[in-house]
Amino acid sequence: MSVVIPRLIAEARKIVFKFGSNTLADSNGKINSTLLAEFAEQAAALGKQGKQIVIVSSGAQVAGLSTMDKWVRKKDLHYRQALCAVGQVELMRAWRSAFERYGIHIAQILLTRDDFGDSIRTLNMRNTLFTLVDEGIVPIINENDTVGVEEIKIGDNDTLAAQSAVLWSADLLVLFSDIDGLYDTNPKENPEAVLVDEVTDIAAARNRVTTSGKSDFGTGGILTKLDAAERTLSYGIPMILAHGGKPRALEALASGTQRATAFLGKD
Repeated sequence: MSVVIPRLIAEARKIVFKFGSNTLADSNGKINSTLLAEFAEQAAALGKQGKQIVIVSSGAQVAGLSTMDKWVRKKDLHYRQALCAVGQVELMRAWRSAFERYGIHIAQILLTRDDFGDSIRTLNMRNTLFTLVDEGIVPIINENDTVGVEEIKIGDNDTLAAQSAVLWSADLLVLFSDIDGLYDTNPKENPEAVLVDEVTDIAAARNRVTTSGKSDFGTGGILTKLDAAERTLSYGIPMILAHGGKPRALEALASGTQRATAFLGKD
């Protein structure tokens, strides 16, 4: 069990948490309100310790499907974008409900890749983030799926989370996914796969990890997480990849009772 992850969380004052769609969805394919409520409680405890958080949340399409189930079989891109437009409202309502019991307000920020390529927009985004967090408000960031056509591909919010961490000058990025961390091979195909506790060389990790086809472990999954780690580490921001669906995952990581992968810069 790595002792690095508890230390990273203890030392970080500004933490970005990213939730993937698979993490947020329950067994019925709807937003897991219990998970959100549990995380909000843990996040409120962090706030009392003087820490600040930003959330990057997927789940708009999942929430849209659970609301507009008559569209479940429609694969047309325009319907998928429409689902995201409906679902974003439901997603934010779920996050608001989770945090309001602790007297914490949330704010919605919808971004596109183009926003990060414009210096004026980037400055405005940064100023808004700092203002919200300094006022005790939790920003919830998501890709603007109704206009970001290319984004409706698995894994892109990993990139958005890394960009947000850099934008906010975070101390730590935590990617909550549906896997325990980085394995040396695909754990869904190989029961002997070994979890890697710490990674200091992203290039070596790419070479060591076996990726296959378009599985969750392939181009749509673990590779985008490695890209996110590479981006944040280049700015001196460590990253943790952990299973976000486990009971009280944040507390378990902080106490060292849940295994995960820490991505660290080279000494």
